[in-house]
Amino acid sequence: MRLDRRLSELALGTRREVQALIRQGLVQVDGQTVRDPGTHTDDTAEILVRGMPVDLRRNRSLMMNKPGGVLTAARDRKQKTVMDLLPEVYLSLGCMPVGRLDRDTTGLLLFTTDGELNHRLLSPARHVDKVYRAKVDLMLTQEDVRRFEEGMDLGDFVTRPAELVIEDSLTGIVTIHEGRFHQVKRMFEKVGKTVLQLDRLAFGPLRLDENLKAGEFRELTDEEIAALHLAAGMEADRA
Repeated sequence: MRLDRRLSELALGTRREVQALIRQGLVQVDGQTVRDPGTHTDDTAEILVRGMPVDLRRNRSLMMNKPGGVLTAARDRKQKTVMDLLPEVYLSLGCMPVGRLDRDTTGLLLFTTDGELNHRLLSPARHVDKVYRAKVDLMLTQEDVRRFEEGMDLGDFVTRPAELVIEDSLTGIVTIHEGRFHQVKRMFEKVGKTVLQLDRLAFGPLRLDENLKAGEFRELTDEEIAALHLAAGMEADRA
């Protein structure tokens, strides 16, 4: 790939801006100053801009503690989206949310540039667990627990058996295996409750990093990415 294109795709400036940096002698490739923007580089090259190394990884995965009041969407003309909370480099690389959280739902939201991983984690055939803490308006009962365990007919689909653990009289921890539109809220509506607050605690093998404040994010560790690949069945396919 051309050097100027690679640097612009990594959000180090517009194509014209990075071309100017290169011509000024501020870019080094494998220890050599390069002044030709059209110089071809590969993913193994070591590139420095103004003496600082450039992260050339194109695959990125991260977790965010999604705040309330923000849409899970690529863009919206009127409302703030989760993409507005990410630095430009992730947008340039095509980092996208894995599924959606409702505007008022908070907690763990995954992003990745890996389209196959994204698709597999959301595939109904994978049954990747999602765990939520739900605060409701009426007291939770053991009958509610039983109804969740049986699965529910929500009209457009029948849920798989879900787990409801009563944390206190108005708060429950719910584990579901699908993640359909408004699923947790609709399941509580089925037992006569209204969800007042919903937070996602876990997605598959990953739990929300407690150190992340609302709106903050971090990249996943190698171990976390490996766990996601395993949950998505990607490691088995590559064996």
